[in-house]
This record gives sequence, C-alpha cells and structure tokens, in this order.
Amino acid sequence: MNPPPANLILRFRPSSAPRAARTVSTLISIALQLCLYGLLLFASAEPAPAESIVSSKHNLSVNSTANIRAQTNTEICIFCHTPHHSSKDAPLWNHASSGATYTPYTSSTTKAKIGQPTGASKVCLSCHDGTVALGSVHSLRSPILMRNGVVTLPKGKTMLGTDLSGDHPISFLFDSALGGADGQLQNPLTLTHKVKLDHSGQMQCTSCHDPHNNQFGQFLVQDNTGSALCLACHQIKPWATSAHAISTKTWNGVGANPWPNTSYKTVAANACENCHTPHIAGGKTRLLTFANDENNCYSCHGGSVAAKNIVAEFNKPSAHPILLSRSTHDAAENPLTMARHVTCVDCHDPHGSSAATPLQPQVFAAAARSLSPAIAGVPGVNAGGGFVKQIASEDELCYKCHADSVSKKQAVVPRQFSQTNTRRQFSSGNASFHPIQSVGRNPKVPSLVLPWRENSRMLCTDCHNNDQASSLSKSVVSGPHGSVYSPLLERQELLTDFTPESPSSYALCYGCHSRSSILGDQSFRASNSQGQDRGHRFHVVDQQTACTTCHDPHGVATASHLINFNKVYVTPSSTGQMLYTSTGNGSGTCTLTCHGFTHNASAYPIPAPFLRAGAKRK
Repeated sequence: MNPPPANLILRFRPSSAPRAARTVSTLISIALQLCLYGLLLFASAEPAPAESIVSSKHNLSVNSTANIRAQTNTEICIFCHTPHHSSKDAPLWNHASSGATYTPYTSSTTKAKIGQPTGASKVCLSCHDGTVALGSVHSLRSPILMRNGVVTLPKGKTMLGTDLSGDHPISFLFDSALGGADGQLQNPLTLTHKVKLDHSGQMQCTSCHDPHNNQFGQFLVQDNTGSALCLACHQIKPWATSAHAISTKTWNGVGANPWPNTSYKTVAANACENCHTPHIAGGKTRLLTFANDENNCYSCHGGSVAAKNIVAEFNKPSAHPILLSRSTHDAAENPLTMARHVTCVDCHDPHGSSAATPLQPQVFAAAARSLSPAIAGVPGVNAGGGFVKQIASEDELCYKCHADSVSKKQAVVPRQFSQTNTRRQFSSGNASFHPIQSVGRNPKVPSLVLPWRENSRMLCTDCHNNDQASSLSKSVVSGPHGSVYSPLLERQELLTDFTPESPSSYALCYGCHSRSSILGDQSFRASNSQGQDRGHRFHVVDQQTACTTCHDPHGVATASHLINFNKVYVTPSSTGQMLYTSTGNGSGTCTLTCHGFTHNASAYPIPAPFLRAGAKRK
C-alpha cells in the first residue's frame, strides 16, 4: 500500500495544552486520517482510483482539479471532518452549520410527513444551500480562503438554496406504514444495501448520495441507468412494460436536448429522468424537468425522439387545447369536480402507456373493443357518472371533460334538444344513440359498410381523430390530438346547408354508412304515387340539407333515428310546433318549418300533392 499523500494530513492550530497532551492529540489525528485514507483506497479500488473523493468535486483543497478549490490549504477532509472541536450536527463534523429555514417539498399525493432537514441532510445543506462560506470550519480560527473570490457555493445545479420544494423530499420517516399508505413505494425492508436510511429510519441525502465516492457520477450510491436507483424505492405498476421503460429511441439532434440533466442516450436508459429530475425541478410538485406539464412530453414527442410528432397535431385548426391549459393537472384531482382543462397526462399515463397501433374498425361483436395501451391506466368517469380509478373503455376517458365537467363550451350545432353531456347522449336508455356505451338496438341498418354490423360497438375516436387516421399509416399520429376538420373529426363533415352533396362533403358519415345506400334511400324510403323515391336523396341532394340538420350523431333521449333538428335551419311550424314522430322503420311525420316550407304532420313517404307542388329550395 502506498503511504497517504502529504496533503491528506490535517493540520491543527497550536494548543496551549501540555506537550504530552498535544502529542496524544496528534497521534489520534494521524490515526483518524489513516482510517480515512484506507476508506478512500477501498472506495477507489472498485473501478479506478480516479473515482474516489480525491479526484472529485468534493476535494476542495488547493491540489484539486475542481473549479472550486482553496487558495493554499492542502487538506481534503478538513472541509467536513475533524477529530476535535467538532459540532453536534454529525459525528466529527467540522463545517459550520446553516441557520436557514427551508421550504420543504410538498404535493397533493405525498403521504410522507416532511419537515425541516435533519441529520446527514442538514450537514450536506451547510454547503449546498449557499448560505455558509465553504471554508467556514470549526477547527480553524479563520475560514479557509477559496480561489477566485469564491465564498459560498456559486449558483448552479448543485446550489439548492433554501427552497427545497423542487427537490426530492428528505428527512422523512420511511417505514412500512408509509409504503402501504402511498401504494407506489417499496417496503423499506426490501431496500438494497446500497440505498440506506439513517439510524432513525429517515430518508436523507445520503440515501442516494455517497459524498466520499463518485464512482457512478453525481456521488450516487449506485448506477442509475434505467432509473435503477429510483426504482429501489419507487414501485409504479405497470412501469416495467411501459414505452418509457423499454424504448431504445435516441435523440436525433433536432431541437433542445430532451435529457439536459443526464448523460444517458436512450429513452430506456433515462427512464424516470425522461420527465423527472430529483433537484431544482421546473415543475416542483411532481419534480418535472420543465415547469409546463406538456413541455416534458414535447421534449421527446415533438419530432426529436419519438417517431411521431405530436406537437404538430396541436397546431391544427381543430385540436385539444393543450396549448391553452398549462400545468393544471393534479394527480389527486377528481374529474367530477375539477376545473375543465386538458394536458397530456389527463389522457395518458406516462408510467404505463405503450405504443398504440392506428385504430381501425375490425369486426366488433357485442363486447367492447380492447382499450388502447396508449390511454390505459388513467382515471375517468363511467356511464353512470361515477369516478373510476382506471378506465375500462375509451368513452370513460372522454367523459372526464365532455360529460359532467363544468365550463363546457356551447354545442357546435344549436339543437332542438340541447344536451352537451356526452355521457347522457350515449346512454343506452335513450330513444336513439350511436353505440358507444353499448351495442345498438336497431336490428336493421342496411347502409352499414363492412366490417361494421348491427352488433358493433363504436369508439369516440372512430369519429374524433387525426384527419389522416383513415389512411392507417404507421407514421400517422392516431388519436384526437388535432385535425383540419372541426370539431376534431377524422374526415370532413359539413355542418351547414345549401352545399352540393359529394363524397367529401359528408365523408365522416360515409365512412360507416354507404353513400350509395343512403342516396338510394334504402334506410329512408319516401315514394310518391309515381314511384319516385324522395327520402335521403331528396333532402341531401335536391334540398342540399346537411346530415346534421336532422340528425344528432351522439344520441337523443326522446326522439328516434337520432332526430334532433338544427335550429338554424329548422323552426316551429305555423302551429308553433317542432316535432318528429316515428311511425315505423324508415317512416314518420314532421311538424316544422324547414327551408321556408311549413310541414304540419307531413308524412313520410311524402304525399304526392307535396311533391307535385315542387318543394324545392328557394
């Protein structure tokens, strides 16, 4: 073994004690230093000596290679330790204490009782809060002077300050009761030998950091590739199978570095640190890297790491208003009472989401289609209006904002029966509905395009989706992020009358309902005495009436055949009524005024006298 370096020997001020006492003190000092040196050799023996404290930033002596170092002092350990004149903050502790009062971490979901720093964390902060001179030690009469006029730790990633609300919580009791109450923490009895609690069972800075060993960088107690250190305490299911845990995607160099706080190069290697940072977090409550929730997603999903550019979708004419809802999501919020907002994590669970294939209508039986893995695990609202911790179907996610939520916008189409609660619109107890909550009741729908059948069940995203989703291209972003067609429709659907009918005008309806069948009046046949069909074709082609002028695509509580008139074009009749009455499959009567013509219990099939009168648009 090589002898200890000369600069390792601590030097003490002269004492007035007798020479024999001073000799004993010196011998004790040398013995202590030899022990410390042995520890350094042990720490450095694992991979290489360069990773010990001697070559780390914690070596503040004049011989250090660090930017911050003493002007003349050659001792290493003296900045923290002394065999004599130590403080009570920690065994053999030499550095002056901070008298600061700290702002601790807090959040709506934490179950830990977090107070002022104690124990090892308190002594770490005597340098890292930036309030005490680095050279202020108990064993010397005057502080050790540092180079370049440095007194306290300069501003930077390691100067935490006194506001610890954006730092991983410290100095709290981590026991089995906390692990059970939280539900997302490991039992502390299972902690590895690398991650340790202090003698009182508290989580401290030294649970994650070893100030004497920089083998893994940032003085971590173990390699954190794949967030192995984080996962020693945190258990979030089903993290292990999520995209953020297994993706090998790398940054393509476009835009800002998505991982500014690590040296890891893949999504899987960064793991938790794709979104979170343990110190000086921008989004303090969840220790998010960036203050705005969505920016933590945009850093990878804006064309720089993920294969699909989500950010571009939100800039389309019709989009979920992510750009207007910043940092409003709270993991503890109740969808039934929360203020209406939308952020990425309202719909996606970053700890469990995985890649989704483009949604497409397969042959769906009475059972619901499987839930997309991209939205699995998030809370929602069920068909009965109750809160569910994890959604079982896509519509339960949409109901968070589009059902009982406050501050909803007015309906896009002003209806005879106004209802903006989609949960109620799709109710299987309604007179008519599109089959979102359950399969439809109509046993005969001749216009359906295969593979759609009468016993199929729809998803909200069959209509509300990316305008390119129908291409089924793997490069297309699937889901209701943005569309060129309002209101966030997968295909064009004109909502105004007096526009010539074409395959593109009502492409959304024609995606499931055959255009030839609709215009062939197979669903709505109205023949006059000459055998001329005047059903859908008469209204849509001849009268240039939009599908939505008569039909409400979600559902209607009291009217059959999704009849819920657009009040812009349909008004009460001369008798003051606006009424549709079904008289059977494909037939009914109307009492209303439409396009300037009054109908008083006008029957379908259309009577010949009305047709001979030439009921055309004026």
